[in-house]
Amino acid sequence: MSGRTTVERPVGVDVHGVHKRFGQHRVLDGVDLRVRPGEVTVLLGPSGSGKSTLLRVINHLEKPDAGYVEVDGEPIGVRRRGGRMKELTERATLVQRRRIGFVFQNFHLFPHLTALDNVAAAPVATGLSPRVEARERARELLGRVGLAGKADAYPGQLSGGQQQRVAIARALALRPGVILFDEPTSALDPELVGEVLGVIKDLATGGTTLLVVTHEIGFAREAADRVVFLDGGRVLEQGPPSEVLDRPRHRRTRDFLSRVL
Repeated sequence: MSGRTTVERPVGVDVHGVHKRFGQHRVLDGVDLRVRPGEVTVLLGPSGSGKSTLLRVINHLEKPDAGYVEVDGEPIGVRRRGGRMKELTERATLVQRRRIGFVFQNFHLFPHLTALDNVAAAPVATGLSPRVEARERARELLGRVGLAGKADAYPGQLSGGQQQRVAIARALALRPGVILFDEPTSALDPELVGEVLGVIKDLATGGTTLLVVTHEIGFAREAADRVVFLDGGRVLEQGPPSEVLDRPRHRRTRDFLSRVL
C-alpha cells in the first residue's frame, strides 16, 4: 500500500438515548455512545445485540423510534425546531450521509462497473467532483488500498478481499469524516481476512474516526482505542481493549469472550 489512507477531517459521533424496535422486538434500548474525532471504536456483542442496527441508525438508514445521533455536532436526519426534532427531507439527509462512509458485509459493488468506476461513481453522482477528477482520485485510492493494478477489473474478476478493499476505497471517495464498518470480514474466506484488516488498521493509524462492528478480537486488541460491548440493545460496558477484553466487569461480556477467544 502506498501512503496513509486518510479522510479530510475526522469528526466525532454522539448517540443520544437511541431506541429502535422492529415490531415487538426491541433492538436498541436507550443507547448512549460517544466516539471522539480520530478514535477507533470496536463494537462487540452476540448476534442480535443491535450492533448493525446501531450503525444503520447513525447514518439514518434506519430511523430511531426515540433519541437521535449527532455527527460533528449536527443532528443526522433531523433538525431541532422549537425544542423538538423534525425529520429532514430524504434529499437533505443524503447530503449529510456524504460525511459518513459505510462499508457493508457484502461489498455492494456495481457488477457492471470496473473497480475504478465503482470508486468514482458516488463523487460524480453527488456533484462532489467532476468525472475526470473523480477518476483520478479513485485511481489514487485504489493504490492506497493495494489495488493499483486492478483499476480496470470488474467485481466478478476480484477475490472477496479485493472487492472489500474496493468498497473501502469507495467509502473514502466522498471524503467522509467518519467510516462505519459492519462486520467487514464476515463474508470473506479466512485467508482473505488479513488483507482487509490491514487496510482498516492503516486507516486507524492515519487518524480516521472509525466505528467497527467485528468479531475479530485480535483486531480489536491491536487497533481499537475503545471497545464497546452490547447485549440486548444496551451498552453493558466500554473501555480500553486491555480492560474490556482482559478484565471484563460484566458477566455477559465474560461469557461472550469465553466463546470467541
